[in-house]
Amino acid sequence: MEIEKIKAVIEAILFAIGREVKIKEFVSILEMNEEDIIRVIEKLNEEFKDKNRGIEIIRINDSYQMCTKKEYYEYIYPILDKRSKPNLSNAALEILAIIAYNTGVTKAEIEMIRGVNSDATIYKLMEYNLIEEAGKLDIPGKPMSYRTTPNFLKMFGYNSLDDLPDLPKYKIDENQQIVIDDILEEKENEAPMPEREDKSYNQEN
Repeated sequence: MEIEKIKAVIEAILFAIGREVKIKEFVSILEMNEEDIIRVIEKLNEEFKDKNRGIEIIRINDSYQMCTKKEYYEYIYPILDKRSKPNLSNAALEILAIIAYNTGVTKAEIEMIRGVNSDATIYKLMEYNLIEEAGKLDIPGKPMSYRTTPNFLKMFGYNSLDDLPDLPKYKIDENQQIVIDDILEEKENEAPMPEREDKSYNQEN
């Protein structure tokens, strides 16, 4: 298949699907290897930039998605979407940071770090599709763990969690995650028992 036709096929797929399309899906459809597909997509995206198009292709982990450029948001939003934008409180941003830097953290660990009950905020972050359940841990009580979603990466402009800024204050383990025990020990020395956080959605949002 000619390179121009390959670019056209990729553009058509991304436009029609409207979601993240995994590289492996392109491999299956185009019968090309991943490296060549990535090169073609990057070339296509460069053409969008050179021609000052209103769209771009973003990478999210092992997927690509076509979207409008953020500088044109103010023109699109009044027409397309009347829903209210997520208005993240400081509590929500704290919890997002904890989960982003320590994928698989549990609610109990989040609350020990913050010193307050976090039920309402976790619920709202899940409702906004910024975090999701990552499965129950194989430890006593089998607590649920949490991770960020691709929507989190898109909202904050990251390709993957590897792009997050470094956190030099806390020790990072071999999996590039914050060592929770160090933070818990610090919190126990400075904070009383967790207080209940206000569950009012209006204040959380």
